[in-house]
Amino acid sequence: MSGGREIMADWVLEGLRLLGGRAHILPICKKVWELHENDIRQSGNLLYEWQYEIRWAGNILHREGRLRPADASPRGIWELDKSLA
Repeated sequence: MSGGREIMADWVLEGLRLLGGRAHILPICKKVWELHENDIRQSGNLLYEWQYEIRWAGNILHREGRLRPADASPRGIWELDKSLA
């Protein structure tokens, strides 16, 4: 991963931990914004791309096994792999 996606992956994991390990993407995005609004606003183009990048970060985290496979969770739920919870 590089750039925005790497940052977003860390922020997704952080948000999910604070949300109890599983959540729909909307609460995850709200938590990331709550925690990192200033970082996002000061990052230049990331301000305009962060929600796109957060979805890519989720895809990457699924592929890396850091999030449970999409078919192992209810539809639309991102869930930390039990080893990361």
